[in-house]
Amino acid sequence: MIKTIIIDDEPLARKRLRTLLEDFSDKIALIAEASNGKDALALMERLHPDLIFLDIEMPAMNGFEMLRQLKTKPAVVFITAYDQFAIKAFEENALDYLMKPVEKDRLCKTIVRVEQDLHASFDIIQRFLEGALIKPKKEISSISIKVGDRIIFIKTADIVFIVAEEKYVFLYDTKGNKHLTDYTLQRLEEKLPNDFLRIHRGSIINRHYIKEIRKGFNGSFTFVMANPEASRLKSSRGYQEAIRMQLDL
Repeated sequence: MIKTIIIDDEPLARKRLRTLLEDFSDKIALIAEASNGKDALALMERLHPDLIFLDIEMPAMNGFEMLRQLKTKPAVVFITAYDQFAIKAFEENALDYLMKPVEKDRLCKTIVRVEQDLHASFDIIQRFLEGALIKPKKEISSISIKVGDRIIFIKTADIVFIVAEEKYVFLYDTKGNKHLTDYTLQRLEEKLPNDFLRIHRGSIINRHYIKEIRKGFNGSFTFVMANPEASRLKSSRGYQEAIRMQLDL
């Protein structure tokens, strides 16, 4: 069940959405409602919802301002009567954007999108827990690289980060060198020591070479790495909770 809060200053709008959500009671658990941003912040601190339906235009504190005050952000679906906010809503990493009055068919598509996003996040965390707590991990200490007719070995301790670029996977080492490998990111994630952390579908970093972590407004993290180029790699939404767990953020 997806724990959900409705945040809207219009009683009729809250009632309409509440009624529509009753048709999704097998998936959505409506645990609270709030008529303003201040009350919503208190509710979210106490109840930790998975999803919020958030009105943008509210007195005293609008939806965007309220989100800036959240330490941990749930999935967000904006609801508003004004379509000029659409681009900004998606810039805030919202899952969806609904126009008032909300229609059932459109809401159904939103629920499907929410389920897919939350289930993807859960699967990532579950894989981490299973790998870290249950299954013994066969770790590698070096990775083979083909260079012409030679095969060289890069020590995992010398790898700063690994990224997928189009169809290829590259290792970046402490000296600033870039190496092409035949491994997939999934295969490397399974074999690398626990010093390595998957932060995005297309990148894995070595936590020993994290120079700085910068928090983004939408809950994402930007990792500044301790290599000669001071490379910056950004996390994606689906990995954020697992990152917090592993780095104790």
